[in-house]
Amino acid sequence: MMKNRKIPYLSFDGIHDEIEEELIRAASDVIKSKWYIHGKSCLQFEKEYGSYSGSDYAVGVNSGLDGLIISLQCLNIRKGDEVLVASNAYIACWNAIARVGATIVPIEPSSRTYNIDINKIEERITSKTKAIMAVHLYGQMCDMDALINLAKKYQLSIIEDNAQSQGASYNHQKSSSIGQISSTSFYPGKNLGALGDAGIITTNNSELAEKAKKLRNYGSSVKYVNEVIGHNSRLDEMQAALLSVKLKYLDQWNAQRREIAQWYNERLGHEWAAIHPSNVCHVYCIQSEARNELQKHLNGHGVQTLIHYPIPPHLQQAYEHLNYKKGDFPIAERLAEQSLSLPIYPGLSESDIDYICDLILEFNSK
Repeated sequence: MMKNRKIPYLSFDGIHDEIEEELIRAASDVIKSKWYIHGKSCLQFEKEYGSYSGSDYAVGVNSGLDGLIISLQCLNIRKGDEVLVASNAYIACWNAIARVGATIVPIEPSSRTYNIDINKIEERITSKTKAIMAVHLYGQMCDMDALINLAKKYQLSIIEDNAQSQGASYNHQKSSSIGQISSTSFYPGKNLGALGDAGIITTNNSELAEKAKKLRNYGSSVKYVNEVIGHNSRLDEMQAALLSVKLKYLDQWNAQRREIAQWYNERLGHEWAAIHPSNVCHVYCIQSEARNELQKHLNGHGVQTLIHYPIPPHLQQAYEHLNYKKGDFPIAERLAEQSLSLPIYPGLSESDIDYICDLILEFNSK
């Protein structure tokens, strides 16, 4: 009989404890600076993250969703245009497309990688298609070579959603540096998380960068002179300063996530794991036909899990006007019904993973 443990789905202890003094100093410096919106901390972090991601330009924004909306606007995507996106993507991706008035064209994912199924894209491209949103789910990048080839063939733009893949790479190129433009979320639970809401847009195109800077700041590049209708979506100094501290440790934390994922792989066997060894392991997902019962079993023994995501976007009330019904995107629906995300974060011990895996294997043997 195993003694119950308490293992939360996510804990910041293994991240923040070791750098607490650095974070406090950074926060104190911002308070003392008396400058709290788009000052030197923001400019510094933009420079650091641009360099880290291999992007020429980085534009801090208020959130990943705002970053996606502004990215679409930078590409002049609007009503009448179509944007291809994974049918199982997080709702923010669909919301961004809807916010600019464009048409959402859902593409089923691979049930192995959870990312958009490359083989199902071309048949959905029409004369109205303007962009592909490459959502790098759970820390693993999409097949960017195939996406680039399709984009070139049909003259499409690629927008990367890098919210869950900070630090991942594809053929030695960092995520968020391959498409025409990219948005990254720094929601606290991300691999690189702020202590509040924050995001960033990256691009290698100077014109897109300048447009993004205007759009995030009321449509203005000169104070009180508004060239376009913009947003109030600036990255604040406090979050930028804290993110600068944490960015230095991102590769270390990602390495720890990979190690934990490998422990899971070894103990559960690859048939359980929808994971690739090159990703940054933001989420470790397994699939079970008895998912709900398994989740209850784990919770009953002190292990917290989450479901990413329990309702696919096409079945959400917010998109009932699109007239999709159950069965329209069976792979997304099956993943929503069978996927279960296990704890994965710096600070988990190998003993913790043994405990979790023993519980899963015990359940599976019944």
